[in-house]
Amino acid sequence: MFLQLAHTKPEVYKFSQELALECYRVTKQFPNEEKFAMVQQIRRATLSVHLNIAEGCSRKSEPERRRFFEIARGSVIEIDTAIGIAFKLAYVTLDELRPIGRSIIKSFKIISGMIKPKNTHN
Repeated sequence: MFLQLAHTKPEVYKFSQELALECYRVTKQFPNEEKFAMVQQIRRATLSVHLNIAEGCSRKSEPERRRFFEIARGSVIEIDTAIGIAFKLAYVTLDELRPIGRSIIKSFKIISGMIKPKNTHN
């Protein structure tokens, strides 16, 4: 928030922040019995996405950066899976999930692109 470093510049940082805010918004309406189960798991995963992107952007070596981005992408998949269960349990409707769905897809695509090794010409 206060450090305006390189990790706050990439487009994916903004999308992962949007994903985190959407996850918090959606999980507010889950039943109370999910407060310490699914709600916390989704929120931990969404913070993992955002924080691993930030940490990956701060790393000097390409393999290190990619590893943090892989962890972030895994957390996006975790969020998508948990949201799917929440939908099947009728905690949320498809219409309520559309914004988070867009954020999940966009974040996944951008992070996947960041993981691909850069082509080097010898």
